[in-house]
Amino acid sequence: MKKNQVFFYVVPALFCLAGMLLLIFIWQNVCQRAAFTQMSAFCRTLLEENPEFKTEVLSALQHYEGSMTGDSFLARYGYGAAAFAPKMKEIRYPLLLSAGLTAAVSAAVFFLNRKEKQRIRRKISGVTGYLEQINMGARGINGSVSKGTGILLPEEEDEFSHLRDEIYKTVTHLYATRDDALRAKKEFAENLANIAHQLKTPLTAALLSLQLMEEKTPNPYAEPVRKQMERLNRLEEALLSLSRIDSGSILLERVPVDVYTVLNLAAENLAGLLEEARIQVEIPDRGRVAFLGDMEWTMEALMNLMKNCLEHSPAGGRIFCDYSENPLYVQILIRDEGEGFEKEDLPHLFERFFRGKNASEGSLGIGLSLARAVVERQNGTLTARNVTKNGKTAGACFEIHIYGN
Repeated sequence: MKKNQVFFYVVPALFCLAGMLLLIFIWQNVCQRAAFTQMSAFCRTLLEENPEFKTEVLSALQHYEGSMTGDSFLARYGYGAAAFAPKMKEIRYPLLLSAGLTAAVSAAVFFLNRKEKQRIRRKISGVTGYLEQINMGARGINGSVSKGTGILLPEEEDEFSHLRDEIYKTVTHLYATRDDALRAKKEFAENLANIAHQLKTPLTAALLSLQLMEEKTPNPYAEPVRKQMERLNRLEEALLSLSRIDSGSILLERVPVDVYTVLNLAAENLAGLLEEARIQVEIPDRGRVAFLGDMEWTMEALMNLMKNCLEHSPAGGRIFCDYSENPLYVQILIRDEGEGFEKEDLPHLFERFFRGKNASEGSLGIGLSLARAVVERQNGTLTARNVTKNGKTAGACFEIHIYGN
């Protein structure tokens, strides 16, 4: 136990114990004096009126001294303890001394306890402030950036020292882990971008060569080859976009984005596919609802969601869009009238390269992952669920929440 702990815990206890012993001694003395005074006055009165009983009275006193066991003999004659109690003026000074001593001891204990609570509160506040600065991204001392991995805590030996050391070790480890993860993520993004760029040149050359071959010597076997090469080309473009997002090289704008406008732009860019599949997109006008974001990338994310709905909608079906806002976030809903998601696919829908059981033939498994990455970069969330009607699945629904600052 530290010295300051001994002072703040043991000393008040000793004060209380000493105060209690002193009070017991004072009141024992007061009671003895009161009893002696009462007995002396009684004997004096008795002997003054009956001096011949002096020998008998003294003998009775000796006998009484050995048998003080709370006798209530006088109660039968109508006397009580209050009739023989000392007057207030007789015990006034002992009573005041006892009250003063009690108040002094209580004040000392209260003061020491309050000082100890303030000390503990300051220590906890210091640790809390340290963690708050860490969570806000501060590094080094007083918020300055240094080679260290955290804000150095005051080096004071007390009962909180071990806690501070462990917190500092944990923060240091978390910083190191985060730095390693960011470095690995950046390297992965760079490698992904390099692979995408390396694929771009041969794919472009192969597509041009295939186009020339089809023009000069039409061949029925060229069509499947062209479709697969176009799929590879889309994969290359998607990988390049993902690598740019992962590496942080894409700086998304933060300008007011009108939800009604961006939904219509996304639908217009899919007009050809929608017309071919005979799918209609319904977008109601809910008035002015906007959030701070990037128009182009938001449109890209919404196109991927609408395209997913398109691929799983029956011919002649509809895709429903809706949006609203509240004090916390802007909500965007996009749903279809298809068969919905398989239950086992729901936890993995936004994983890269994941293709569910009902995935379309040309699906790459990247569109939903890219959409979520764009939404999250704009302080939002993207989730998916099935829509039920009368206890049956009536389509799939994507739900976007974009939070304000």
